[in-house]
Amino acid sequence: MNINTDVLKKKIIYRSIYRGTKEMDMLLGSFVKKYINILRDKELIYLSDLLKIDDENLYKFNQGQKMHIEIEINNVTELFRNFVYKVN
Repeated sequence: MNINTDVLKKKIIYRSIYRGTKEMDMLLGSFVKKYINILRDKELIYLSDLLKIDDENLYKFNQGQKMHIEIEINNVTELFRNFVYKVN
C-alpha cells in the first residue's frame, strides 16, 4: 500500500480538532498530537478510520462506557481507549 504520509497526517490533524464539540476537539486533538509522529503508516490508517466514528461513541469508548456500535480493536484503538486527557 502506497500512501502519502504527510497528506494523511494533515487530514488526521484537521479531523481531530474540528469535530463539532469542543470536548472532542480537545480529547482527540491532544491524543493525535501526542501520537501522530510515532505511528507507522498502517497505524495512521487505523487512526484515520477511528476518526470516522461519531463523537458520542468515541467518547463512550474512551470512557469505558457501553456503546451503540462495535469498534475494531487494534493498537491505535487501545491507545485511545487508555488515553487520559489532562487540562493544562
